[in-house]
Amino acid sequence: MSDAVNPWTPGGGLRFQLLASSGSARRGRFWTKHGPVDTPAFMPVGTQAAVKCAFPGAVADTGAQVVLANTYHMANPERVQLVERHGGLHALMRWDRSILTDSGGFQVFSLPERTITEEGVQFRFTQDEAPTTLTPESSMETQKKLGADIVMAFDECVAHDASAAYVGESLGRTERWLKRCTTVQLQDHQHLFGIVQGGMDLELRARAVQQVAALGLPGIAIGGVSVGEGHAAMVRVVRHTAPLLPADRPRYLMGVGLPEDLVASVEAGMDIHDCVIPTRYAREGTAFTWDGKMRLKDKKFRKDRYAIDTACTCPSCAGGFSRSYIRHLLFAGETLGEMLMTLHNLHFYQRLMEAMRLAIEQDRFAAWAIDFRTRYMKSRDD
Repeated sequence: MSDAVNPWTPGGGLRFQLLASSGSARRGRFWTKHGPVDTPAFMPVGTQAAVKCAFPGAVADTGAQVVLANTYHMANPERVQLVERHGGLHALMRWDRSILTDSGGFQVFSLPERTITEEGVQFRFTQDEAPTTLTPESSMETQKKLGADIVMAFDECVAHDASAAYVGESLGRTERWLKRCTTVQLQDHQHLFGIVQGGMDLELRARAVQQVAALGLPGIAIGGVSVGEGHAAMVRVVRHTAPLLPADRPRYLMGVGLPEDLVASVEAGMDIHDCVIPTRYAREGTAFTWDGKMRLKDKKFRKDRYAIDTACTCPSCAGGFSRSYIRHLLFAGETLGEMLMTLHNLHFYQRLMEAMRLAIEQDRFAAWAIDFRTRYMKSRDD
């Protein structure tokens, strides 16, 4: 199908096409009302309806075709009303491509004080506010009002070291919550993705795949990783779970985002990814390059007149902004420094996904991954 023709139709479901594969790695494309998304894909995170330190047009110029907004951060009535007055997130954010909203589950379960019941989760946005209860139904209703193209089911994200008994109990609750999510009628252009939980227990992960896949939703996600378990444990869960997921739908690995994590995820067969890492690290002074991470606040860059990456075509590097100047801006607290770093990192992440798509198309992903790791990890400095 041509990129110029969007085959999406109201009520017609999410269209997904598998274009190529290389080992378990997949090259695909899906369409929403707001256009195509080429996979493997990375979604920049716009927590409060904005990707930090970047104009929407600049984010689009990096090649991003879909961004993520957080339901938890947009869920209070005043913010929901703001979105509705503008006619949805797309108009509010000035973003004419696809948007995905998470359910708020991860943010809620990361709070130190919350009460989990079969109904949902009770918490406070601030200590001074009255308790709020987020339920599967209220999460869906909020996401419906936000108007994102892809909405995520409300689930419980458990700690990586939770007891086996609690993980099993939580998984049962997440399965029941998912069925409740499906009872809410979304807008015609919206598509509900289910989430596979199960902690670090591979048998529970397999059970969750069967439960979620049986509902026939247009997409399916792996949640509950990148919660402190470490790279090796994350890869173990994803490598076990990804092959069990339906092959005819987009597969989304939630919240995973160092470059080495993304390569391992695609290698296992996942399609969509998101994380705050490229933008958060940028604001803290860390740039990503093909040769590894570069911490521009290091003293060795104080007289460095080279661009972050002399081969990079992002506005920061192609614009001639030097490492020493950006370092100065970061220490001076000038927003321009954070913007230049953010644009570079977002550009690098989209070039990384682009390179993986090409390697899959050419059926050389395994060799490409070895080359990437050899180059990127040689200067690893954590």
